[in-house]
Amino acid sequence: MTSHRLPTGGRLDRSRRVEFSFDGKALHGHPGDTLASALLANGQRLMARSFKYHRPRGVITAGSAEPNALMTIGREGRTEPNTRATMAELYQWLEANSQNRWPSLDQDIGALNGLLSRFLGAGFYYKTFMWPASFWEKVYEPIIRRAAGLGRATTLQDPDRYEKTWAHCDLLVIGGGAAGLAAALTAARAGASVVLADEGMELGGGMLSDPASWPQLAEILAELATLGVRLLPRTTVFGWYDGNVFGAVERVQKHLAVPSPDAPIERLWRIAARQAVLASGAEERPMVFAGNDIPGIMTASATASYLHRQAVAPGKRTAILTQGPAGFTLAAQMEALGLEVAALVSLGNGPAWQGKAPLIRGIPGKAIGGKSLKSLQIEGGPRIEADAIAMSGGFSPVIHLACHRGARPVWSDARHAFLAPSEQDGLLIAGAAAGLSGHAACLGDGAARAAAALARIGLRAEPAFGPAPEDAVAQAPLGELGKTKAKKFVDYQNDVHAKDLTLAAAEGYADAELAKRYTTSGMATDQGKLGNINAAAILAKARGTTIAAVGLTTFRPFYTPVSFGALAGTSRGHDFQPTRLSPLHGWAKTLGAEFVETGLWLRSAWFPRAGETGWRQSVDREVLTVRRAAGLCDVSTLGKIEIFGTDAAEFLNRIYCNGFAKLPVGRARYGLMLREDGFIYDDGTTSRLATDHFYMTTTTALAAGVMTHLEFCAQALWPDLDVRIASATDQWAQMAIAGPMARQILQRIVEADLSNEAFPFMAAREVPLKGGIMGRLFRISFSGELAYELAVPAGYGEAVADAIMAAGAPEGICAYGAEALAVLRIEKGHVTHAEINGTVVPADLGMGKMVSPVKPDFIGKHLLHREGLTDPQRPQLVGVVPLDPATPLRTGSHVLAKGAAATLENDQGYLTSTAHSPHLGHSIALALVAGGSQRHGEEVVVWDGLNDAAIPARLTSPVFIDPKNEKLHA
Repeated sequence: MTSHRLPTGGRLDRSRRVEFSFDGKALHGHPGDTLASALLANGQRLMARSFKYHRPRGVITAGSAEPNALMTIGREGRTEPNTRATMAELYQWLEANSQNRWPSLDQDIGALNGLLSRFLGAGFYYKTFMWPASFWEKVYEPIIRRAAGLGRATTLQDPDRYEKTWAHCDLLVIGGGAAGLAAALTAARAGASVVLADEGMELGGGMLSDPASWPQLAEILAELATLGVRLLPRTTVFGWYDGNVFGAVERVQKHLAVPSPDAPIERLWRIAARQAVLASGAEERPMVFAGNDIPGIMTASATASYLHRQAVAPGKRTAILTQGPAGFTLAAQMEALGLEVAALVSLGNGPAWQGKAPLIRGIPGKAIGGKSLKSLQIEGGPRIEADAIAMSGGFSPVIHLACHRGARPVWSDARHAFLAPSEQDGLLIAGAAAGLSGHAACLGDGAARAAAALARIGLRAEPAFGPAPEDAVAQAPLGELGKTKAKKFVDYQNDVHAKDLTLAAAEGYADAELAKRYTTSGMATDQGKLGNINAAAILAKARGTTIAAVGLTTFRPFYTPVSFGALAGTSRGHDFQPTRLSPLHGWAKTLGAEFVETGLWLRSAWFPRAGETGWRQSVDREVLTVRRAAGLCDVSTLGKIEIFGTDAAEFLNRIYCNGFAKLPVGRARYGLMLREDGFIYDDGTTSRLATDHFYMTTTTALAAGVMTHLEFCAQALWPDLDVRIASATDQWAQMAIAGPMARQILQRIVEADLSNEAFPFMAAREVPLKGGIMGRLFRISFSGELAYELAVPAGYGEAVADAIMAAGAPEGICAYGAEALAVLRIEKGHVTHAEINGTVVPADLGMGKMVSPVKPDFIGKHLLHREGLTDPQRPQLVGVVPLDPATPLRTGSHVLAKGAAATLENDQGYLTSTAHSPHLGHSIALALVAGGSQRHGEEVVVWDGLNDAAIPARLTSPVFIDPKNEKLHA
């Protein structure tokens, strides 16, 4: 027997011992223990040191709201800091170490901070580190960074794996206590698909702390298993998101000594629920009195949990502080177990008391002790010798999830607590989370709420339990208790005491949100779960108003911390980002393509043939074939976005700097998309397929960014416009067919007139293909040749590409890759993001005339005309050729005036793109050069710093072939 373990009782497997260590000390417990209960059973009260003052701290709760008992658990790559001992299940050879102390937990030199506490009050950072300014980087910031944080993360590789998954259900029940179990049972009996998630290692919630409820609990769980309910213990629902999707993390193997490599250590669930019932229960509030943080003081509900679930006594002599029936019930249970109750101190009216312990009416004055509790002084009353205190300060419903989508908590005088709106779209609140008390009342309410939720989706259900009267609700005095000036802690984790909040109010930070940041109350992993309501009461008193007027701070995901591993899932190592394959990847692979990573995509770079000794030979052949006959290039990686709605044209007119409102149906237009500051964000073509339907292509690199930008504009800037946006990148295989023979080759597979008159340059429409497939055909060109882009459903991509290659065989068609495409576009002077680098405006690229002078507004319009953006000496797009045709040009080389030294002051621009042009027989480049549009023909020096080469060159037009665009319109 360990020192504080009861000889009988609990939900433990006493037949097996579990060995573990704490700060290197060997201890033992049993299956069913948490780390916290095992430490308490071994008499270990001191578990941590507080963040700011390094005060001795013990466990306060028995669940996820624990602010004190944060520990580093595990070894090597499985080391996990800041783990709540109350939530960590005990397993064989578990290693736990305390944090935030040196040289040891028992003898922590950081406790000297307590002597400086008068200087470390609210806002001391803002007041102390202002002067002298030069000290910030050299002295203050390094000290703060060294002191910040609690645990220390490991730098070793995590050996475990994680996974993500989806679940869909009619009803999600959040919380496995009485209300949650009743809700799940009601829905399951009605034939609904149900998911029940609870953060505890066992389902049951508060029923687990009441042995009288255990038989009923077992019956409910057995029936749920037979009804096919998906039961998810050890699963925390951490957020509520749009579409009634809930995020949850399941601790699949966190409780195992040797996790199996065949299962994840954690699983992240995205649960799409038609309806949900929030039955998350309530947290018991601590009382704010002097010394309330001494090890040995915990909430009454935590005391009951350790007593009945793990058979652990809180101490040898326990004083119980209560303002309602909860403390009286606990006192009776403890005496029935033969434990000594030193005193029952009632702050308000309670039921009749006929136990052995003396009943004292009063309020706590000061708890006395250091690393452990010694006694409790009642204000104006006796001093009680006790080594444990159980405090029952009333209950706060756990309503965080119900407020994640904007709802605000509302104060209820009847419940003496903040409640969330009881009925929101997709979510109903039941049981203690709705302010009720007592298992019978919660069972009835959970069942009724489930029936109401199912009725919303057309399912009829009979409540599994009928309504029942609830237990009495304690009208608890909130905020600071007692007159002593000693520290009375509100936020244990952040060392915020009552005086800090009073000072914040006096200094103008009395708003709940401002006080949170000024004092750090309710910040970090705690998020005010225990202290928020007491903080609000103290601020209300300081402001001379009501707690309802002060309110609570904003609740945001995550409810409790979520590991990076769970969020990343399988996206780690080689799979950190997905490798995306074009619908034509298999086609290109069959043709022997060499591939290159382009963002997330694998893209065909060139197609070597027998006898070709290097990539340049292959690329030159592909370029010349396109110029002389025809080629096919996979352009499926371009971003593709479908835009629908009666206001789609007006929407695009505001997005692009050039006009789109009057674009005819069946036509495409090249567009420039600007940022707010006037610089070009992206370019591409957009086609009008119907009056209310547009098809946009974006650059491969910015497909996701443009999609996000469009969604923001539609939802935040112009929500009044009728616009709907959908990404279609993966839905279409798109291929460019370019070259003088492109039309006659394509005509062999397209059942539509492709003559220049019937299908002119920039035409865009749906066309039938032989064999019955419908495709989208666009007469656009990135190569400068007569060209088309054909989009077909992704599944038909390879077959269509094969058909085009077969149709073009007599003309000698070839497949060409990204390298040849780059050469072709540089020869034509077309830009990519090598030129659209975030620093250019349309005029810099020779596209100033594209900016509409008549549109009333578009993104970037007003800042585009700033003086610096119209300077004629801005870097502008030019072509560059070497004076010696045998000399190669290299991307990134800088442009200097003839005879100028290679210095930053003399830098006039740089080469953005370079290529060897087999058509011209020498190297060519595009460059951004100061005043470049007025300098065609000027001789310059191209300085290649990497190769220490100065290359004589000439600035030219950026269009090296077909400057009159005769090929495009052929």
